[in-house]
Amino acid sequence: MKTTAIALALSIFALPVLAANPEVGGAAMFENKNIVENAVNSADHTTLVAAVKAAGLVDALMGAGPFTVFAPVNTAFAALPAGTVDTLLMPENKDMLSKVLTAHVVAGDYKIADLRAMVGADGFANLKTLSGDALSVKFSGNQMRIYSESRNIGTITIADVDQSNGVIHVIDAVMVPK
Repeated sequence: MKTTAIALALSIFALPVLAANPEVGGAAMFENKNIVENAVNSADHTTLVAAVKAAGLVDALMGAGPFTVFAPVNTAFAALPAGTVDTLLMPENKDMLSKVLTAHVVAGDYKIADLRAMVGADGFANLKTLSGDALSVKFSGNQMRIYSESRNIGTITIADVDQSNGVIHVIDAVMVPK
């Protein structure tokens, strides 16, 4: 009996520690993988992944970072005016696509708690994206919204998905830069 209890105790301590990361798009997200390595497994981010590849941003988003990525889901891209995504994916529009995508990326690792702490008297946390555009985050209770300079508004639907080179917050809208 004593041997069984010791064996059980040892087996508990030998179990791997599971990440507290939420699943995204039906896939596990691993803290030891980078933004691109995790995103390619999300069924909800196939359009975003295709766009990152077309814009030539894979290596940048696999870099050391840290980055905070506000990652629009497929339905967010589908909600854009008809033909927008196809047009952006054309090789001749690579610069425009890159600007749109980098308008979703902020240098630094900003969890929701960090963003809440940054909220000013106006109720917004203001962030400068890699594209040079601005995003603002506003909290209303537990609801977190993100605003672009072009007045796009999205909701953060899954927050604090840790990556080896930053964090992802899943959003339900594309933040179109000015």
